[in-house]
Amino acid sequence: MMDTTVKEPMTFEELGLSEATHKALAKMGITQPTEVQRKTIPLMMDGYDIIAKAPTGTGKTCAFGIPLLECLDMGCRDIQAVVVCPTRELCVQITQELRDLAAYRQEVRIVSLYGGMPMGKQLDALKKKPHIVVATPGRLLDHMKRGTAYIGNVYTAVLDEADEMLKMGFIKDVRRILGETPADTQVVMFSATMSREVMDVAWEYQKNAVEITVAASGENRPKIAQFVMHAEGDARVRELTRLIDTLDLHRVMVFCNTKSTVRWLDLKLRRQGRSVDCLHGDIPQTQRNRVMAAYRRGDFEIMIATDVAARGIDVDDVEAVFNFDIPEENEYYLHRIGRTGRAKRCGVAFTFMSLTIPHDDTYRLRDIKKYTHSDILDVVWDEEGNAVLKEDGTRITTLIENGVQSRVYEEGENE
Repeated sequence: MMDTTVKEPMTFEELGLSEATHKALAKMGITQPTEVQRKTIPLMMDGYDIIAKAPTGTGKTCAFGIPLLECLDMGCRDIQAVVVCPTRELCVQITQELRDLAAYRQEVRIVSLYGGMPMGKQLDALKKKPHIVVATPGRLLDHMKRGTAYIGNVYTAVLDEADEMLKMGFIKDVRRILGETPADTQVVMFSATMSREVMDVAWEYQKNAVEITVAASGENRPKIAQFVMHAEGDARVRELTRLIDTLDLHRVMVFCNTKSTVRWLDLKLRRQGRSVDCLHGDIPQTQRNRVMAAYRRGDFEIMIATDVAARGIDVDDVEAVFNFDIPEENEYYLHRIGRTGRAKRCGVAFTFMSLTIPHDDTYRLRDIKKYTHSDILDVVWDEEGNAVLKEDGTRITTLIENGVQSRVYEEGENE
């Protein structure tokens, strides 16, 4: 790996971007580049291969999307760039953000390819000769085998959430895709962790890659106050809605471990007249897309979801996350609560623990605290009906208003 030191630009103006990109960024409300954008954009535009370790919510799509658009050859009718990602939801999200960045480049064509959508619609889009393709590995390979997606002239290949993609078993697919690109293709990889599988792909397909690390600290560290409350069954539903009402929350995500719990909770809240919708694996992809789009628009207030179904929802103004069930994997906890505390706002996360089998949940919470190095504090109700810390009676609203933050570290980071 190549380690290069460059002077990071502090503004988008210093990057020498086109007027079309500046106008698009202004329309999107983006005024200053994030750290990953400051580090990535100049290097990508200079043609370097990149392997970047960066947490979610730091602006990665703009970091690679801007150079892709800036370097397009509008005279070329072949696919010039491919972005490969692990899930349909993330594919849709990246495609939309790239289209937002290309708002003032009407001639640019961007296509998303993923399973669960009609093949005919994707074939029609590919016939229009897109410049950029965003795809999940399996569906891209399917089109490549059919001869409907030719990537032999691709100049940049981006792997987003590379660790997640390889962990899901796509390593052979990713290798096949990269193997069909030209030898001099620029390969850019973004990953939350640098697993052995990620490094193997980097060593095989990248040349003198520049390593970029964006730590979950400072401007990138999510500001999240984390709490735990003891309740279960119908009482857990009551505590959930009581917290939502008491804290006056209107932009909430609730995570459950199973599809059946998602459906049960969705029905409970609908019967209360709550503004709610849900996502789980049994919902058809087209409907999931509609639900996600509606949530981003703010058409409803409470999103209930399983971990897999919610991957790819990227909303900057989620006020609070609720773990209706304690997640089964430590990294799921980080992924869940990372949906709040974005865009430099202070976020809030609540986790419910069981009363009847406290030992199991106690051990899980202890494991999560150790894994994340987080302060997760017990919450109870005082006599006046306020949510307060069990240890000293401090009101939760006071902590939130003052921007009190629980510590959240990346795995392996020293305290």
